[in-house]
Amino acid sequence: MDKKKKFSINNMMLAFIAVLTVVGLVALAGFFLLTPPDDVIMGQAEATEIRISGKVPGRIEAYRAAEGDKVKAGDTLVFLDTPDVSAKLLQAEAVRAAAEAQSAKANKGARTQEITGAYELWQKAIAGLDIAKKSYDRVQNLYDKGVMSAQKRDEALANYNAMIATEKAARSQYEMAQEGARQEDKAAAAALVQQAGGAVAEVESYINESILISPIDGEVVERFPQVGELVGTGAPIMNIVDLSDMWVTFSVREELLKNIQIGSELNAFIPALGDKAVRLKVYYMKDMGTYAAWKATKTTGQYDSKTFEVRARSLAPIEGLRPGMSVIMKKKGTEIL
Repeated sequence: MDKKKKFSINNMMLAFIAVLTVVGLVALAGFFLLTPPDDVIMGQAEATEIRISGKVPGRIEAYRAAEGDKVKAGDTLVFLDTPDVSAKLLQAEAVRAAAEAQSAKANKGARTQEITGAYELWQKAIAGLDIAKKSYDRVQNLYDKGVMSAQKRDEALANYNAMIATEKAARSQYEMAQEGARQEDKAAAAALVQQAGGAVAEVESYINESILISPIDGEVVERFPQVGELVGTGAPIMNIVDLSDMWVTFSVREELLKNIQIGSELNAFIPALGDKAVRLKVYYMKDMGTYAAWKATKTTGQYDSKTFEVRARSLAPIEGLRPGMSVIMKKKGTEIL
């Protein structure tokens, strides 16, 4: 009887232990199942990207850099064939040559033959004036003696005065021939030369735009038109990314921003680099506007949670990081870990 009683007690103990074990397992499972997992905030790596385009329309003649090539600032990227601009340059140079010829003519003045002719006419007028004065003096003497009529004296005086005016006019013509064009005409001719020179310089600047160079050190990530294709003014030809100027952009709801400010440091990891841990520093925060997603914090809706754009840079260079890679921050409740 004692053995049966002892066996029953042992069975009860085993059953009790089994019940406790099951309860413990259920409680442990409930803890893991009911405890919400850590949420994540996903960001994306970005970098400065430069779009290469031309001022003038043309046809792609040749590329000097392929996608994936590293380039330096000043490296030649692409040649454009621009025959229309070359024709415009010839026209502008012809206009400049004509303006320079007109300016030279204005500055040089009259030809030697014209100056000589004006001088001879002046000398002729001087000789005529001398004869007219002598004739007038003789007639005046005779008039004073009473042997010449007043009519003859007046005719001689009129002829003398006319020859004085003729001599002055001939001298003015000679002096004008010597001086050449007026100062205003010379200034106008010089201005036309400057205008034509400006037109040539403008077209030459367009010619220079037929050879496109890299403005930065970077990597060619995209090429759009193929060789032989026609591109318009400002049309994109290729993109260059500056991998030395990278940052991470996160979209964060405002209830998670209490520990995030300009200058705050954040922990994150990069899945593409084997969950590599990185340390980031916030340098930019901005409301994403009404076009961004809003989330109601309560069903009854006391207020809505707005989304902010947060940008952060790594405190140290990250080898292998490329634009577009995901960068993850963990959060628990309203706390960012």
